[in-house]
Amino acid sequence: MSSDILKEFISLKKEKNAVLLVHNYQEPTIQIIGDFLGDSFELAKKANTVNNEIIVFAGAEFMAETAAILNRDKKVLIPSTRAKCPMANMLSPKNIIEYRRMYPDAEVAVYVNTTAETKAEADICITSGNAVKIIRQLESSQVLVGPDRNLAHYIQSKVPNKEIIPIPTDGHCYVHRQFTTKDINILKEKFPEAIVLVHPESEPDVQNLANLICSTSGMLSEVQRSSSSQFIIATEIGIVDCLRREYPKKKFIPIRKDAICVEQKRITLYNLYLSLLKEQFIVNIPDKIAKKAYSSIKRMIDLST
Repeated sequence: MSSDILKEFISLKKEKNAVLLVHNYQEPTIQIIGDFLGDSFELAKKANTVNNEIIVFAGAEFMAETAAILNRDKKVLIPSTRAKCPMANMLSPKNIIEYRRMYPDAEVAVYVNTTAETKAEADICITSGNAVKIIRQLESSQVLVGPDRNLAHYIQSKVPNKEIIPIPTDGHCYVHRQFTTKDINILKEKFPEAIVLVHPESEPDVQNLANLICSTSGMLSEVQRSSSSQFIIATEIGIVDCLRREYPKKKFIPIRKDAICVEQKRITLYNLYLSLLKEQFIVNIPDKIAKKAYSSIKRMIDLST
């Protein structure tokens, strides 16, 4: 049955001139059939360059919104309306307006893990892979960063000459927040030679035990250039599937086997097929919001090159 659906989906994709963009946290089957697989920043860049008439986005809703903002002349589809990132709703436009009053000289850098409305109130967007590079280039000595407080902590550790102010104070990713130093220490005892790769959405004490703090794409790059054969991976389980497929001779140990983004996993091969067949669910961003959000996203892309 799944093979029939896969064939139908591939056929529909060609017939409708569609492209499938897939985030690293998706199920292996969906990762494999994607036209492009990457982290949120890589997908944002790719969405800015595709020529297809339809973009099917296998990822969180905020990622599909970013694609829609960058491609106003294309139809962007999200296969499940329940693929919403809880953290994306932890920072509202109202929050930004309030914090701007408190810090009138600060620039506002919001994580791409935010709604289109929140991006529209920001000066620039950032991702876990480009945040440090971008913040270093901003003119302001104060930068409001949200919604992930742990990413803000990581940026502060790398850019000490600026004051990084997290907004809100407790924004977080529930998947990464569950990781503990005990989790890592147990695995380090069992695999003493392993390199520890930690996502910056993890808690600060977990970051402190990392050999490298990086995005999912950063993890892929590190594994490629490293001579080590063992890696402890502290992020969502989906990237472990990517790593095992790309580097079958190396060993990858997830910090927790239950590190699952439930919302992203709501996308399945079947609802991907239905999404393209029925051209549902279309991501619609009001023009006024899209125009303002485009500026913060485009500025991110420009400063990242």
